[in-house]
Amino acid sequence: MTTENEYLCGLKRENFQTTINGKKTDLFVIKNNKGHEVAFTNYGGAIVAIMVPDRDGNIANVIQGHDNIQDVISSPAPYLSTLIGRYGNRIAKGQFTLNGKQYQLAQNNGENALHGGPTGFHARVWDAKVLNQNSVALLYTSSYGEESFTGEVKVCVEYTFTDNDELIIEYLATTNKKTIINLTHHGYFSLAGIANPTPTIENLQCEINADFYLPITDECIPTGEIRLVKGTPFDFRTAKAIGKDIDADDEQIRNGNGYDHCFVLNKDEEGELSMAAKIVEPTTGRTMTVFTTEPGMQMYTDNDANGYPGQNGATFPKHSAICLECQHFPDSPNRPYFPSVVLKPYRKYKQKTIYAFGVE
Repeated sequence: MTTENEYLCGLKRENFQTTINGKKTDLFVIKNNKGHEVAFTNYGGAIVAIMVPDRDGNIANVIQGHDNIQDVISSPAPYLSTLIGRYGNRIAKGQFTLNGKQYQLAQNNGENALHGGPTGFHARVWDAKVLNQNSVALLYTSSYGEESFTGEVKVCVEYTFTDNDELIIEYLATTNKKTIINLTHHGYFSLAGIANPTPTIENLQCEINADFYLPITDECIPTGEIRLVKGTPFDFRTAKAIGKDIDADDEQIRNGNGYDHCFVLNKDEEGELSMAAKIVEPTTGRTMTVFTTEPGMQMYTDNDANGYPGQNGATFPKHSAICLECQHFPDSPNRPYFPSVVLKPYRKYKQKTIYAFGVE
């Protein structure tokens, strides 16, 4: 941890300090030995700055966020670079059955449940424990019945920023009663650097380590099919520009209003930490490589943004960020042949995702 006047991001701690339901919010900044930094608040675990260099050594913020706690709370994009839980992504009609009992969640995305509901993990104040200058643990206990989920779930998420400019996010959760869980982080990455306006991601070169993806309905719910990417706009097995097929005359692109789909990551064995994706920003040379233990990765190309304001005068237009959310598949509780999202008592939910920044 560093003192405020040394922050590269220009954010001020006092602008993130308030009390919500008796719990204090704050700004936390972790640094590596290069002096690069990641800044976040314990409200929803929202990351508000990742300060890394381009090929010429110019340091800029490559993640979208806000510069004060009130704007984080009332953001037009409520999941902007936050932690997501208890269930990342969508559940059809907000319904699932567990142990013969049907549960009804909030329908906060048309008829469907999205990202754990309107008061999911993104809208909670987490307890923060500073581990060292480059690592902070965020702790939260989700009570029985919160957002209509069963079981009390205790969650620990560690943010670590290594000397190799790797943001490591490690998740650990336990429950006292059988429940479902699907945690992720909804980082909105803008490798060109945020600006007014933040540049489009359409020239980003993107490679995804997936032979299959999940087609969706016009409500963004998986159809149940697991489809080959070959011969479709979803073939990123060899790097190509995001913008090449983002407006393709394709039913799936229309259903997602761009890319808003889960890719089935290639794995040699379940739970292995392996490469999921790599993006390269050609103008600045910045790169980001994603590694995860999760079976899926949702790619969302910021299809709904309208130029709303973010931190330090930046604005965020449509397609100005890419989200690479490592997770289990959407609507898994209703698809028994998808990898299970059931967590039982005395078992541990574990997940590790790494966002590694570099230059070319």
